Amino acid sequence: MDQAASAKQSFVERIGLDAVPASERTTPWYQYAIIQIAISANAGNFLIPALAVIKGNLSFLAAVIATSIGAIVGFIFVSLLSYPGSIYGIPSQYAIRTILGGKGARYISSPIRSITSLYWFSVQTIGGTYVLQQLIVRMTGHEYPFLMFSLPLSILMVLLAIVGFGAVKKATSYFLPLMLAGEGVMLYLYFTTNKASSSLVTLSPEQGHGSISMMIFFASLAFVQYVSGVSASADMARYAKSPRQGAIGLWIGNSVGFLITATIGCSSAILFDELNPYVSVSNATNSPWFLGIITLTAMVSMISINISNAYTGGYSLLNTFSKLSRVTSAVIFGALGVLLSSYPPLVSEAEQFISLLGGLIIPISAVIVVDFVVIKKGKLPFESLQNVKKDQAIYKLPFGVIILGSILYFLLPDAFSPGFITFVGVGISYWIVTSIKKPHPEFV
Repeated sequence: MDQAASAKQSFVERIGLDAVPASERTTPWYQYAIIQIAISANAGNFLIPALAVIKGNLSFLAAVIATSIGAIVGFIFVSLLSYPGSIYGIPSQYAIRTILGGKGARYISSPIRSITSLYWFSVQTIGGTYVLQQLIVRMTGHEYPFLMFSLPLSILMVLLAIVGFGAVKKATSYFLPLMLAGEGVMLYLYFTTNKASSSLVTLSPEQGHGSISMMIFFASLAFVQYVSGVSASADMARYAKSPRQGAIGLWIGNSVGFLITATIGCSSAILFDELNPYVSVSNATNSPWFLGIITLTAMVSMISINISNAYTGGYSLLNTFSKLSRVTSAVIFGALGVLLSSYPPLVSEAEQFISLLGGLIIPISAVIVVDFVVIKKGKLPFESLQNVKKDQAIYKLPFGVIILGSILYFLLPDAFSPGFITFVGVGISYWIVTSIKKPHPEFV
């Protein structure tokens, strides 16, 4: 525990795969709720609620209800999978070694999680930079180069992630009042604007509909988007005051944050037919004060979510390359993130990337949830934790189910919500086969 003891004296978090000492697990539930609310209102999270209106032709209320139900159910699993962090003080991908085997987690699960975090870090930075560019053009009449904003912003977010959980906690606490003020301004403009065909106050009940099948479809999309967080939630919860406080704080923060996000995203879609609320709401006002608040809110939302992406992505990378330090792995992740954030075409091909990543991470997420929640009943066996550093196996049984799940995912047409069906199918299949064959057969 020398490394952990020295970390206590350091401004930069240095605890890597070692357990966080009990003396440092002091973060209460409301602090986790603040963190999650602060990172909710970002361009990526607005997407599915807005699409439920634009593509699914759902009414405002139906879209908010459907996507919120799907997301909130997904957050239940995310919160439950925070327990390995809060109980044992270890990061997610390190705990997953007890489920997939040492090599299975290090060379398959962790790289997939690292790539996922890296991709979303880049997409959020590119999307946030685009919004900032457009808002500055509105305010000044001048257009500035993309890299002038994307590079310094991505570097700032990486530096905060390198500092560690303390920086995440402090930054989101400082950001939350501005985020809430910005979201209040956005809702005010949506309720009062006369620059769209109607405001939310005068919105016709006939605009859109509440098709049950379409509501189920978009609820499943929201569920799939957020349940993938099970492979990273323990990273944040390592500093929780208790397992219950960590899980409840994450669930409340995620749920409240998404309700706000869904309301704003659906408002933008139904009033302006626009996926990005920061773009639509900036067109609804000429007030320099409102434009300034909207610009700051857009930037803060991007910074908040990407500190989290970089923080958890660094731990996934560390689990693969265990000889690195936490700081070194965060620096490497950050360097890749800065590089990719300077390449805007990543966003134009987003659908293909997201689909590919989903085919890998959804089956893994289903196995992780069922193994930890149902089979292990929320506890990691003492023997598994004792052998986790020495374990150099790939557990054949879970990976066999994961491979079949990936095949199913790519075979199913988009109209069938392949992510949701794959998650349920893999989860049930894994539970059945493990009930028949208890031990994990493994190969080295």
